[in-house]
Amino acid sequence: MLNIRFLGAARTTTGSMHCIEFDGHRVLLDCGLLQGHRKEAFEANRALPFPADSIDAIILSHAHIDHSGRIPAFVKAGYRGPIWSTSATRDLCDAMLRDSAYLQAKDVEYVNKKRREQRKTPFELLYDIPDVERAMALFRTFEYGETREIVPGLKATFHDAGHILGSATVALDYLKWGKPRRLLFTGDLGQSGEKPFLRPPEPVEGVDALITESTYGDRDHPADENIRGRLRDYVQFIVQHRSKLVVPAFSVGRTQQMLRFLDELRASGKIPQIPVYVDSPLAAKATEIHRKHPECFRDGVRSILASGGDPFDFPGLHFVGPVQESMTLNSKPGPMVILSASGMCEGGRILHHLKNTIPDPLNLVLFTGFQAEGTLGRRIVDGAPEVKIYGEMYPLRATVFTINGLSAHADRSGLVAFAKSLGPSVRRAFCVHGEEKYCEAHRQNLLAAGIKRVDIPEKGQLFEDV
Repeated sequence: MLNIRFLGAARTTTGSMHCIEFDGHRVLLDCGLLQGHRKEAFEANRALPFPADSIDAIILSHAHIDHSGRIPAFVKAGYRGPIWSTSATRDLCDAMLRDSAYLQAKDVEYVNKKRREQRKTPFELLYDIPDVERAMALFRTFEYGETREIVPGLKATFHDAGHILGSATVALDYLKWGKPRRLLFTGDLGQSGEKPFLRPPEPVEGVDALITESTYGDRDHPADENIRGRLRDYVQFIVQHRSKLVVPAFSVGRTQQMLRFLDELRASGKIPQIPVYVDSPLAAKATEIHRKHPECFRDGVRSILASGGDPFDFPGLHFVGPVQESMTLNSKPGPMVILSASGMCEGGRILHHLKNTIPDPLNLVLFTGFQAEGTLGRRIVDGAPEVKIYGEMYPLRATVFTINGLSAHADRSGLVAFAKSLGPSVRRAFCVHGEEKYCEAHRQNLLAAGIKRVDIPEKGQLFEDV
């Protein structure tokens, strides 16, 4: 019998974690960090849902921290089983989890200074670099299309999800009442059609039950030409006003996608050559990892690499190194584009750039994807007149734009098209990784598409005999 307990990304977009209970075994689908209000997120991430050594395996759909970021915490608490992923996801996690540990140490150091002044008990680290190193030693890799037995009687096959480098949907095959049964977990799905460097999500046959993300369950993204046109306009504006375009961008996926779009616009003469700064050590590492995994790219990008070209470099592009170099950007005049992490403005160098640019009405801030509730990015997108950064309030006078089409997530049409591509065998679905209203919108779309039962799990809810 296979049961599913939904432990994270249930009626929210972060902290992806779902527990498969099968014939006495426990397998986690993803093991992500909850992101949002610092106190709530800190406490939630420390509270493991059950003993770490009671888990037999972890299956990781992709490397984003809201899907992978709690793995070292489980290892610190005693987990010693395998962590299954693609090789590209493993390589990205090696960089991203180390970065996560470093940023947490900095954050806890700052918070504990305040707590000591208030005579409060200091927080302990969720995990540190040695915990990350122990976690990385547990990774085992899949190729796309490869099938392996995870625990006795439960087999997994990875398929290209088209979301970020190495992302995968995971098909779990088992027997129910002696008959073959297939559960598909989407992780996060990429957009359909030809994108800057990744392939679209790969359809899977014979699926009986579906766990699907719902991030954009209620809306469609603009077309690529609309995206290019808007980017062109923003760059032309900062050229005219000698100002700055600041882009909070996830280091993995979104940054590389933005570089491809900017290069295409420059090469076609639609924007002039201006300085473009990638101010994220993690983004620099991630971009180098991208170059090492051509198996994940669409044909055109693989051809560029095969001919000795570099799809992630162009005249005017600079990868920023030490913190001192990052700080000098604040005193440099525009025009310039700054891409910096994190994508939801919850930490990293982007905070310094925002506090120095948002008071100026000639500067632009561009968000390239969904901003979760409780994050600084969400408050900026929602138009707060002022926002708190590093404990101080700053007026928000810069113009704020959002291009959801730059998101690595499938939109409403893409989610429905993917579900339909699975065929009429799908009889049951679970909508996760979306705020409740978006899950409900996707639920209605799936019901209209012919799936008989669609649930929106609550956190901790158990569904038996799936």
